[in-house]
Formats: sequence, C-alpha cells, structure tokens
Amino acid sequence: MGQMKDIFAGMFLKLCILPVVATLMTFPSYAVAASSSSVYHDSSMDFGSIKTVAVMPLVNLTRDQQAADRVRDVFVTTLMANSEIYVVPSGEVARGIINAGIANPSAPTPEEVTKLCKTIKVDSVFTGVLREYGEVRSGTAMANAISLSMQLMEGQTGKIVWSADTTQGGIGVMDRLFGGGGQPLNVVTEEAVDEIIKELFK
Repeated sequence: MGQMKDIFAGMFLKLCILPVVATLMTFPSYAVAASSSSVYHDSSMDFGSIKTVAVMPLVNLTRDQQAADRVRDVFVTTLMANSEIYVVPSGEVARGIINAGIANPSAPTPEEVTKLCKTIKVDSVFTGVLREYGEVRSGTAMANAISLSMQLMEGQTGKIVWSADTTQGGIGVMDRLFGGGGQPLNVVTEEAVDEIIKELFK
C-alpha cells in the first residue's frame, strides 16, 4: 500500500507541475541567452588587412554610468587575446579624438573616422551601443542581462564594413520556476563579447 501511495503521490505532483511549466513556456523570457541576432559583413572588405584598431567610447543607454567603460575594456582585452589585431590604448584614442576635433566620439561621422585613423595611425575604428546591462526582473525572478551591438568602420573611407549584436543572460523558464539568480554579470558580459568577436572572424 505504501508503494502505491508513493506512486500516486508522484503522479499527482507531476500533474500539478506540468500545467505550470506549460504556462511558463508561453511567457516570453526576458533576454534569454542567445547568439547574435543580426550580422553584416562587407564582402569586398579584406578583414585580414586590419592590424591596428581604435575602440571608441560606447553609447550607453543603461542606467549604470560606468557600464559602457567596463564593457569597452572587456571588448578590448578579449579582442587582443583572441586575434593578432593591436588595439590602441584608450588614452591615445582620447588624445586622437581631441586632435581630430570629433564632436561625438560615440558616433563619429565617416569623415571624422578617416581623420582619426590618420591621426593615430589605425586601420579601422570600432563603435558600439550598450542597450542593457545589469539586473532584470520578472515577478520574483531576477537575473543579469546584457545587450550589445558593435560596428567596424574602415579607416580610408569611414564606411561601416561589419556590424553585429547580441543579447546574453536574462530570465529563463527555470529561473521563473525556482527563482534562480542567473549568471554573474561579468560572466554574461564575457559571453556577449565573445559572441560578438566570433562574428567578426567568421
């Protein structure tokens, strides 16, 4: 009798949980880990010719005033660790921005890009937008998320030759069920940057 009781108890529990899971599956999970949703490569560009780059300050659309600088630093470090591309130090980039008279370093014009590349002697310039960075909530569930887009502007013409975006982290079904906190923000940031850089070398 005890064994039968345990079997029925297990079946009852499953019957109770299944509708909850099915319902949660219909809810949109915010910023569930995903690969780049859109990528552009200029087919006429020889990416192998890029040896030196500058990474401009990112546009920061988040509430964390330091977020863009943190993500920029991770991007620079990861790019140099995973390629033969040399990234000009941010201090040198800042001086070049002043000397080139760039009004908005986060969104330079093609003409400003060509002038900057001549000034600090780089082949291309990265610009980017940070749309989400930090905790997101849904009911009692909470997790870290990041949404980032980057683009590469060629030094001689200032035109965009590559762009990619990614969203990583966020609240999944298991977080909704059990209230998990998701991954640490530094891990989510590294995953987003890794995903972006992988797209550059495809």
